[in-house]
Amino acid sequence: MTRLAKAGRWLLPLLVTTSLVACTGDTGQRAGVTTAPASTPPVVAAPVAGFADLVEKVSPSVVTVRTSEGLGSGVVLRDDVVVTNEHVVGNARDVTLVFASGAQSPGQVLATDRISDVAVVRSDRKNLPVPAFRQDLPRQGEAAVAIGSPLGFENSVTAGVISGLHRDIPGSAAQSRSLVDLIQTDASISPGNSGGALLDAQGRVVGLNEAYIPPTTGAVDLGFAIPAATVLDVANQLLANGTAVHPYLGVSVGRLTPEIQRQLGVDADAGALVLGVDQGGPADQAGIRAGDVIVALGSTKVASVEDLLGALRETKPGQKVTVSVVRGEQRTQLEPTIGQQGG
Repeated sequence: MTRLAKAGRWLLPLLVTTSLVACTGDTGQRAGVTTAPASTPPVVAAPVAGFADLVEKVSPSVVTVRTSEGLGSGVVLRDDVVVTNEHVVGNARDVTLVFASGAQSPGQVLATDRISDVAVVRSDRKNLPVPAFRQDLPRQGEAAVAIGSPLGFENSVTAGVISGLHRDIPGSAAQSRSLVDLIQTDASISPGNSGGALLDAQGRVVGLNEAYIPPTTGAVDLGFAIPAATVLDVANQLLANGTAVHPYLGVSVGRLTPEIQRQLGVDADAGALVLGVDQGGPADQAGIRAGDVIVALGSTKVASVEDLLGALRETKPGQKVTVSVVRGEQRTQLEPTIGQQGG
């Protein structure tokens, strides 16, 4: 199982040791390489701003969220509302918002949603600058800039690319349903980045930074963000109703291991094993049983629990879908009507 860390509610004293290494090299001619004569004036590259203009523009829209237990980050959603992760605020109802200018403001947690890991906070300070949110997914390989407060270093910036889309972290479903269908980036994500902004090259918010795989596992720059479209959908529901509605199938699922496969005599090498079915729920009414292995939901193949949760997130309450299950040696198609959770 992959070890995964959520990047929020962190605050510890930090001792930093910095090492500087200078690199030097000789001039003249090496095998296969000829340098310009000394009389040739050196070519001076034009100054490169990098993402400086983008950061200057968007930083006022990214805040630090402090609680009594630690800190995380947040992004301005409306001129007096900040969106962040549920795991950043936890059970707190009063927080402190720290802005890029250093100014502080009390904040009141209006509503949270544990399923999506989204929370909304009202700021006592008004007229906050609202950034542009990009609801379509970025393309793999696009530039990515993360702004947040890693390890308490407020409004820090890291940059990289969009490494992947629709990422589901293996084994993450046991921790949280929020850890599926994520944007992957190699822009460094650390504790304290949670709830901060992941931006594209135009400074639009493409995601809310959520989690990372720690370097102790051998990972290098594996960070993840909740897509902006999901964040906006849930946050707007929370502001309107105090709760958010999510698609509901009514099953508890687990990994299909080779041992379980042999014990059940299931003719499937991969899928989501149904461990239990909620009585009277959509799956129960459609005839899904404990011991079934779900191998597809709609047109999406299901090879893991994370695949199933990702596919379920794309459905809507009231929608009838086709669920392919393997029961022993038989493959069966059932048609549950998706219910709703929350609301």
